[in-house]
Amino acid sequence: MKTVGVIGGSGLYELKGLRDVRSVKVETPWGDPSDNFVVGVLGDAKMVFLPRHGRGHRIMPSEINFRANIYGMKKLGVEWIISVSAVGSMKEEIAPGHVVIPSQFFDHTKRRISTFFGDGIVAHVSMADPVCPVLSQALYKASKKSGAVAHDGGVYICIEGPQFSSRGESNIYRQWGVDIIGMTNMPEAKLAREGEICYATLALSTDYDCWHEVHDDVNVDDVIMTLTKNVELAKRIIKEVITTISDKRSCICSNALENAFITSKDAISDEAKRRLNILIERYIR
Repeated sequence: MKTVGVIGGSGLYELKGLRDVRSVKVETPWGDPSDNFVVGVLGDAKMVFLPRHGRGHRIMPSEINFRANIYGMKKLGVEWIISVSAVGSMKEEIAPGHVVIPSQFFDHTKRRISTFFGDGIVAHVSMADPVCPVLSQALYKASKKSGAVAHDGGVYICIEGPQFSSRGESNIYRQWGVDIIGMTNMPEAKLAREGEICYATLALSTDYDCWHEVHDDVNVDDVIMTLTKNVELAKRIIKEVITTISDKRSCICSNALENAFITSKDAISDEAKRRLNILIERYIR
């Protein structure tokens, strides 16, 4: 049975048809994930859901324990992660309510730990193409089929937050050529790649940030209102894409660590091997 993870806001695990639902607490070497994982079965897939900000949205973007979240997904057998994310639009043609499946990320965060490695073991994974090409195309097609106005590709800039951008920052980001802006997909995508998990983002456009001369500046009320409208759309897209995800993977994500290690096997400490066991065991035997 394929195992698909969904990271996003509360409510997405309430999919119609989800059965054998249970709450699972997962321990990790990096402490507690954002919340318990909600595990169930949908069709021919095992589903693993996690509210990245915790139930009730208690955790700021910079406070998210990204390593624990991704490691927990890996520990539960997840091979595919769909990241459902609210974003601001940096392009006129991406209106609030539209869906974007970004193909690139710009990591503009400042204080987040973005790797499982270190402390005696070094690995450098490729992030040239940071999303799974197979999963992102499946998401785009499922979005179109579900009735969304969907945009295929684009650059997601991830800022530290929790404040929204200044007008100066917003206009500079637009000059850089980014398409959407958010606070959560980095280092989530980097850690998923290190975990050899296929990763793609279902980005829900909620506003025009603060660059647009006609539309009001972004505020929490508008974000919540647009997100609430899009929750059912996101559920339809997830249910649709599940039917197209394969049981077997042949993408770059599934072997991302194969040529990434620069530390020799005999130099890796036993402690590092224990800490990273489920990530590296097939490469250090």
